[in-house]
Amino acid sequence: MKFEVDTHTHTYASGHAYSTLIENAQAAQANSVHMFCTTDHSHSMPGAPHYWFFGNQKILPRFISGVAVIRGVEANIINISGEIDIPLETDCNLDWIIASLHEPVFKPANKAVHTQTLINVIKSGRVDALGHLGNPNFDFDFNAVISCAKMHNVAIEINNCSLNGTSRAGSADRCNEIACVARVLGAYVTTGTDAHFCQQIGKLELVSDMFDKIGMPTEQVITYTTKQFLAFLKLRGRAFISEYADLY
Repeated sequence: MKFEVDTHTHTYASGHAYSTLIENAQAAQANSVHMFCTTDHSHSMPGAPHYWFFGNQKILPRFISGVAVIRGVEANIINISGEIDIPLETDCNLDWIIASLHEPVFKPANKAVHTQTLINVIKSGRVDALGHLGNPNFDFDFNAVISCAKMHNVAIEINNCSLNGTSRAGSADRCNEIACVARVLGAYVTTGTDAHFCQQIGKLELVSDMFDKIGMPTEQVITYTTKQFLAFLKLRGRAFISEYADLY
């Protein structure tokens, strides 16, 4: 399976990544990615930018190097209530919000706490996708959370870095199980490289192989085409992006 969209990428603004937005766009173009989401870490992560950085994404061009740029954030989940660390008023300037559990921000607890936290994040209505759920430090009830995500049209991310061993050791088998549960339940899934260097953008071969092996239906994969991704944003209630009118 090939994907036209990469929904999880970082620039040096995240504090531990190494490329600019322009470099990311150039790499996306070289790697046959038609659209990518720029999703730097929000401010609770060490080294991450102030929330103004995300609100000001409204100034960004919609195309760089011929590649469509989706304005986004990888927000931190900060408590069991499911709150994230960007102000509500920032949402209107973003197209895409990933929410993730990160150890420096949310201390790992137990399966019940993680499950309730993720369900509350979904029910908040602010989040379009849950990031890198395979992390074994944040075990959760796969069926309960993914069922809730399906009900509320929140995408489940399968993260290529979680599969290649560069991040969150021990995630690969869990990601496979999460993807299988999502397939059976009919939940939407998204695919991201979690690129922290531009040359990684679009390199989703491990996710592709997994989806082929488990028989993931393309209609559940919102990154399969730009059209499917934009349709998902519309389903989520995100504003129509006039610059992408020909892509809808």
